[in-house]
Amino acid sequence: MDAAQKKVGAPQMPNIFAAYSDTAYELDQMGTVADLSPYFTEKERQAYIEEGDFFNNGSLKIFPVAKSTEILSINETDWQKFADATGASKDELKAIEGITKTAKAYYEWTNAKTPDIPNDGKAFFGRDAFANYMIIGSRQLGTEIFNAQNGQCTLNFDKAVMRKLWDNYYLPMVAGWFDEENRFRSDDIKTGRIIACVGSSSSASFLPSQCILSDTESYPITMTSTVAPQFEGGKAYAVQQGAGMVVTEADEKEVYASVQFLKWFTQPQQNATFSVESGYLPVTKEASTESYLASVMTDSGTKEKVVDALNSAAKTTENNEMYTNKAFKNGGTARSILEHTLPQKAEADRKALLEMVSNGTDYNTALAQLNTDANFDAWYKDTLSQLETVLTQE
Repeated sequence: MDAAQKKVGAPQMPNIFAAYSDTAYELDQMGTVADLSPYFTEKERQAYIEEGDFFNNGSLKIFPVAKSTEILSINETDWQKFADATGASKDELKAIEGITKTAKAYYEWTNAKTPDIPNDGKAFFGRDAFANYMIIGSRQLGTEIFNAQNGQCTLNFDKAVMRKLWDNYYLPMVAGWFDEENRFRSDDIKTGRIIACVGSSSSASFLPSQCILSDTESYPITMTSTVAPQFEGGKAYAVQQGAGMVVTEADEKEVYASVQFLKWFTQPQQNATFSVESGYLPVTKEASTESYLASVMTDSGTKEKVVDALNSAAKTTENNEMYTNKAFKNGGTARSILEHTLPQKAEADRKALLEMVSNGTDYNTALAQLNTDANFDAWYKDTLSQLETVLTQE
């Protein structure tokens, strides 16, 4: 950004650089981003996943190189203990409502193991990138929170949809059925705080192979991955995420050379090999299918947990409409509001519940006092106000 603004001491803008859509949009407003659409035929563009058209006019300001989506990863070792004891089924994990139901059952099962210690049940689930839950969950439930057209955003913060999202996050977080302790949920699995999580398919290589409870207690675990849960009866949407490549505005020869490199780099076989080795999905439609990836992963000797994750990611891309909201002014700040307001609220109220219980209030009574319509309304109004303020700022 300093280079684009030509600040003193800043390096020269590179010909090609990686950027997320919000940053690329800001740079485009400065006139520093080249439109690559003249260098592609319509047939060539159709071969790639959709990205980079900020103004719905056929422009191409970000070029896709590697992408990811979200998957559900499970500590199969501890899941099987739970399933054998309770009859829990993985079919429940296909739906977000089923995740909530299963998490409650897991908490109650683990709590019952220590009858002399009340309310010490364990959490079942956690998720990374909370804003994805809000944005994609809303799409599945029929609304688009940020409807960006030509760089301008219309806010659709539907109250009924937000209540559905609240019920399947706030309640289980405050109740202790979900948990978020470490920076990434894979670390929470590693430390035994949860046994399932939704995270990026590109992070599969970081999934743990053991559960470390203390300096002296650990045990091996097997991780499996499957497609991420969706809302029951909802529309088939899944997140498409990851930075793309931006070409700096320059003379025609320089832009042409940059485009030729990007075309070469994203040829199906080459792009698939690079993507698989780094845990990402290819960006051509041909190379991102499960069958194409299978042949590449077999040839490259990809680790089993990465194979599992990428197969799940490929199933996701084949069976869903992949979505990422278009860039708009102050989009990064708006997303940050979605990322933090509800998790911070849930964290504070979880602490309040534990304090109430320690002071003698019954656990279920304390939970009922927190999970109220009034509490939801207060969060909803505050978050709506923050979003409206950001979207009207110059």
